[in-house]
Amino acid sequence: MKYSRLIAGTMSWGSWGKNLSKKDMAELIRYCTANNITTFDHADIYGSYTTESQFGAALSHSGIERESIQLISKCGIQHLSENRNNKVKYYDYSKDYIIWSVEESLKNLRTGYLDLLLLHRPSPLMNPEEIAEAITILKKQGKIREFGVSNFTPSQMDLIGLRMDIDVNQIEFSLTNHVAMHDGTLDYIKTNGIKPMAWSPLGSVFKTDNEQTRRIHRQLGDLIDKYNATEDQLLLAWIMKHPSQIHPVVGTTNKTRLKQAMAASKINLELEDWFLILVACQGHKVP
Repeated sequence: MKYSRLIAGTMSWGSWGKNLSKKDMAELIRYCTANNITTFDHADIYGSYTTESQFGAALSHSGIERESIQLISKCGIQHLSENRNNKVKYYDYSKDYIIWSVEESLKNLRTGYLDLLLLHRPSPLMNPEEIAEAITILKKQGKIREFGVSNFTPSQMDLIGLRMDIDVNQIEFSLTNHVAMHDGTLDYIKTNGIKPMAWSPLGSVFKTDNEQTRRIHRQLGDLIDKYNATEDQLLLAWIMKHPSQIHPVVGTTNKTRLKQAMAASKINLELEDWFLILVACQGHKVP
């Protein structure tokens, strides 16, 4: 397995969230790796183009060997930011921009290579030939080891897959947003040997108080003692039960929750319990 079963998402580590100091960030990197969370998910835009450089400084300070972890980053979104002279948010997948963006990420992360580069979101102007040319160059130069996409539909994966192999698709997936099970996305991923990763894996369960989330809490509460687990662990175990072997990207910086999240990978929900949780979310039985 090239990536840890759970992945640490860094979007909230910097100015878009906790604003961790270099010392605290280094300590969190060490804590993650000590608990078998060795893959760290970035995007160039996080923290308005600042979080990668903060993480890179913290990684150097942490004493963690580069080869013992995996670094993911994403490119393509031109974010409205004081650090970019953009008139509008847009997507750029030109060859020159992809290569330049990767080189910027490498410099900021203080590393010679990315384990995985993802195209952050699909663009209506994607040219698969031009993207393939950039990825081929980056792989030959040893600057990226694997290539993937994020938030891509099956047809968009087909488009990009015309000229190169797709190793990963990182999608939004959770109990409360499980469309990918029904629209063909996870079927395509499984059929084509693509590794799925899931951002926002806890969905809206702890963010929203409505009839749906109250049903979910009641059902999870009935299973807590049976599995000796917390509600968030059961939600992660529900995701990881899927045969496509989804890797959840967890965004918390809380050490206890990170450790609990990793422990969720050892929970094997019984088949009927998995469906009980799904039915609680849907509010009706399966067809």
